Amino acid sequence: MYNVRNMHPCRYAGTSMYNHGENRYDMYIVNPYNYHINIPVHNPYLLNRFPVRNNPYYREDWNHNPTELKDYGPQPFVTDIEAASKLNNNFRIALWTGDHLQLTLMSIDVGEDIGLEVHPDVDQFIRIEEGQGLIKMGDSMNNLNFQRRVYDDYAIIIPAGKWHNLINTGYKPLKIYSIYAPPQHPRGTVHETRAAAQAAETARMQ
Repeated sequence: MYNVRNMHPCRYAGTSMYNHGENRYDMYIVNPYNYHINIPVHNPYLLNRFPVRNNPYYREDWNHNPTELKDYGPQPFVTDIEAASKLNNNFRIALWTGDHLQLTLMSIDVGEDIGLEVHPDVDQFIRIEEGQGLIKMGDSMNNLNFQRRVYDDYAIIIPAGKWHNLINTGYKPLKIYSIYAPPQHPRGTVHETRAAAQAAETARMQ
């Protein structure tokens, strides 16, 4: 444990950030009792105002749109999944579809739910990025005996063959991403609303 008494709130290595020296953006907190230890600053407010080129926590894309929302599969793909999830306003959109796995984003409006469903041969992973809800699961549609409250950063695992529903119980849209293995929806799926998703599912079952 570092001795942090009288620690400077923010001290800059090299020359001051107010001049034009080479290291003016190298931000560190310095412990006055142990000068050889420099602790990198991880403060989004400061990072956004002053680009920290040599700080390992600095992200050049901090304020940038993470990606255009569309299906990028099956090509290699990297994205800020939290930012993409929060950016999405579609009820469901496929972000990546391959032969064995599919990544979708969902935005469930206040008072709405995904809809009671079951995937006989598909395991599903859901992570909540924003909002809160209630997940229900069970062996039949009339016996959803597994129920949990879920919030930001919660992960949900739905085994194949389990009936399930996720209900938005909060006061803002529930932003999630979902991984299906194998894929559940056609490549390039976009359902702007829950009604559109239900209509597409009904048409596919006929």
